[in-house]
Amino acid sequence: MTERQPVNPARAKVHRAVAPLISRLVITSVSLVLVVSLLIATVATIALRETLMDRLDRDVHDMARGVSEPGAAGDVNIGPGSVIALYPDSGVARGNFGDFDPDQMESLSSADLEALAEVRVDARPHEIELPDHGTFRVIAQSGNLSNGARAVVITGRSTAELDNTIESLVFWEALLTLLGVVAAAGVGYVVVRRQLSPLREVAATAHAVAGMPLSSGEVSVTERVPERLTDEDTEVGQVGAALNALLDHVETSLAERHRSEQQVRQFVADASHELRTPLTTIRGYTELAQQRPEAVPLALGKVEEESIRMTTLVEDLLLLARLDQGRPLASDPVDLTRLLLEAVDDARVVDPERTWRLELPAGADSSDAEVIVTGDDQRLHQVVSNLLTNERRHTPPGTTVTVRVRPDGFDVHDDGPGFPPDLVPRAFERFTRADEARQRDGGAGLGLALVHAIVTAHGGTVKLTSAPGDTTIAVRLPRSTDG
Repeated sequence: MTERQPVNPARAKVHRAVAPLISRLVITSVSLVLVVSLLIATVATIALRETLMDRLDRDVHDMARGVSEPGAAGDVNIGPGSVIALYPDSGVARGNFGDFDPDQMESLSSADLEALAEVRVDARPHEIELPDHGTFRVIAQSGNLSNGARAVVITGRSTAELDNTIESLVFWEALLTLLGVVAAAGVGYVVVRRQLSPLREVAATAHAVAGMPLSSGEVSVTERVPERLTDEDTEVGQVGAALNALLDHVETSLAERHRSEQQVRQFVADASHELRTPLTTIRGYTELAQQRPEAVPLALGKVEEESIRMTTLVEDLLLLARLDQGRPLASDPVDLTRLLLEAVDDARVVDPERTWRLELPAGADSSDAEVIVTGDDQRLHQVVSNLLTNERRHTPPGTTVTVRVRPDGFDVHDDGPGFPPDLVPRAFERFTRADEARQRDGGAGLGLALVHAIVTAHGGTVKLTSAPGDTTIAVRLPRSTDG
C-alpha cells in the first residue's frame, strides 16, 4: 500500500484560493460586460422616464389650460386615466376620474378628494398617490367656474402608462443583460482558452524539462519553446523567449558542470598517479635499505629526492586550490622589467645549451624601460620561472628563447618545434603534457596551469600561439596606477 504524502495546509490553501487564469479572465470580462450593461440600462431607463415624464407634464399643462377657460370644461376630452376635481370657495368639493365624458366619468371617493386637497396651488405639476386610483401627475390652480364662482381646479393624468412602459423596459433590459452575460461567458471562455493555448505550450515545454534527470551525468536539454511563440512583441512571446534563454543557460551550466566533474575526476586520477610514483619509489628504496645495509646512503638520497618531488607537487596543488577558492594575492607595484632581467640571467647560467635573450621596448635600455605592474612579486616570479623552466624541458638544445618586455606584460618566444596542434587548446589545463608516457623529467604538467591560474588571479590574461619554429606565450597584466 502506497503511503500518502502529507499535504502542506498553506500550499493547499493557496491552491484553493487562486482560480485558474482562464477562469479569472472570463470572470473579469463577464463582470465588465455586466457592469457596462447595467450602466447603459440604468442611463437609458432614467432618460426614457424623464422624457415620458416631461411629455406627461405637458399633457397635464394642456389639460389645465383647457379646463381653466370659461365654459370650456364640458368640451375638453381629457381621455382615460384623467382626473379633475373642483374645490369651490363655497360649496361641496367634487371630482371625477376617467374620460371627460359625463357618461364615462367615475366620481372620486372622499379619500381621493382629501388627498387631492393637499396639492399645493401653484400651477405646477406634482406627483400624488390617490388611494383608489394610484399615482397621478396633477396641477392645482385657482379659477372661475361657469357661474362666476371662485374655485381651485385640480387636473391631472395617471402615471400608470408611464410606469408600465418603464417596467417593460426594465424587464427587457434585465433579460437582454442576462443573455449578454451568458453569451459573453461562453464566447469569452472559448476566446480566452484559444488565446492562452500558446501559454500552455510554453508550460508544457517547462514541464518536459522539469521531468528530465538533471542531477548527474552528461545532460542535453534539447527541449525549446517553438520559434513562433518567441516573438517578444507579445506577452506570451516574451515568456517563451525568456524560457528559451533560461534553458540555454541551464544547458550551458550543465555542460560546464559535467566538464568540471570530468576535470575533477581526471585531476584526482592524475594527482593520485603523480603521488603514487614517488611513494612507490620511496617504499622500494626503503625495502632495499632494510635488505642491504650497504645501500642505505643511496636509498636515503633517493628518498630525499622523491620527497622533494612530492613536496613540490603537493605545494603546486595547494596553490591551485587556493587560487580556485579566490583567495586574494598581494597587490603591490612590481618592477616587471627587473624580474624578467633576473630570470633571464639565471636561465643563462643554469642552461647554457640554449640562447636566452631579453628584448626591451624599442629605443630603451634596462635603466629606463621599467614596466610596473600591480601584483604579487613572488607569484609573478613563479610565473616567469615556470615559463622558462618549460622552455628548458620541452625545447631541444640550441633553441633561441626570447623574452620581450611589453608595456602591459611580456612575451616568451622560442624557435623550437612548438606544441602539438591537438595540445594547444588545452595547454593550460592541469596535468596536460605532450609526453603521454609520463617521463619523469617531463614534470607533472602543472607548470602552465599555474601560470594561467596566477595570471588570471591578477586580473590578466595569458595566450598561447604555436607553430613549428614560432611559439609565443603572451602574458598581459594590469598596469600599476603608481607606475
